Amino acid sequence: MPAQFRIAAIRKTVLCLSAAAMLWGTSYPGAAAAELRLPSVRTGTVSDKDTLSARRKELYDQMSAATGVAWFRFAAIDQYERTIAKKKSGTAEPANPRLTGISIPAPVWCGPLNPDQADQAPQSIGFFGGLGKDGSGDGVADPGNDADVLYSMARHLMKYGDSASDFNIGVWEYYHNGRAAQRVAQFAKLYEHFGRLDLSGSAFPLPVGSLYSYHSTWGTGRSWGGARIHEGTDLFTPHGMTVRSTCFGIVETKGWNRYGGWRIGIRDIENRYHYYAHLAGYEKSLSRGDIVAPGQTIGWVGSSGYGNPGTQGKFPPHLHYGIYRDRGITEWAFDPYPLLKQWENAEYKAVKKRK
Repeated sequence: MPAQFRIAAIRKTVLCLSAAAMLWGTSYPGAAAAELRLPSVRTGTVSDKDTLSARRKELYDQMSAATGVAWFRFAAIDQYERTIAKKKSGTAEPANPRLTGISIPAPVWCGPLNPDQADQAPQSIGFFGGLGKDGSGDGVADPGNDADVLYSMARHLMKYGDSASDFNIGVWEYYHNGRAAQRVAQFAKLYEHFGRLDLSGSAFPLPVGSLYSYHSTWGTGRSWGGARIHEGTDLFTPHGMTVRSTCFGIVETKGWNRYGGWRIGIRDIENRYHYYAHLAGYEKSLSRGDIVAPGQTIGWVGSSGYGNPGTQGKFPPHLHYGIYRDRGITEWAFDPYPLLKQWENAEYKAVKKRK
């Protein structure tokens, strides 16, 4: 049989199966949304009276009550999706922006073999193994509807169990990316610990009012270990000066680095990695996986680095502070100097206000 006839036959078979799936809809997982009797979920634009975080939290709580998936797990996936989303320059904001940022690709939502990659019929989507479900009770599985998206994600996660490790497996099976699974787990831990969505506080990394000096050193040349550029800002201060967390975050790395010496890395809820290097030591109680808050002591300034573990004194004592942004596949550094000035000024204003 010629190739064109074989292709036509395959397409005809797929279309017939799709039609059969729609006729037998009640036999497939897409009908399960009605069985759970989901509560009425408010979606759509945010009014002046409702803050964005309050509306999101309400949506997470309602879907959690309906599915048993903890609200902070919905929040973690949603936040991760927003941190890796790239908005094209010049793109206008949608007329009716969604509350969540979760975007499920069409082949995953509809099923990879579904001939209709814009399918919104729960029955045929279920037949083709798509993730899309009807979470709002309107009979449509709409990837642009927050309730449908969260419910669909919940049904995926529920297949793996309720524990934290089960959740991590479910996230990995969705993204097939170890870094994504790690980030979502970190965000879930932060949201669960603090019990709220707003984790936007900040602090200057050194005690404001103490003796220190700094200026923008981003991009300057470095030669030890090979030619490279300086990815951060150096804050010069006496040996032993307190180093503080600049954010709400989770300790991701801690230990020796041949360039940075004794260093610590903290991941915040905006998927930024805060890097503190050349330390003299750490706060004793701090370990990898611990949660920190802005202004919390994490270590002390030193002059460690540029050699084997324990090497120090090759340069004056200072704190090297760097910041990196994770975009899902790549992580890149950006100049922290503007943020440092912003945090420093904010703390000075707060001190004056208290006086």
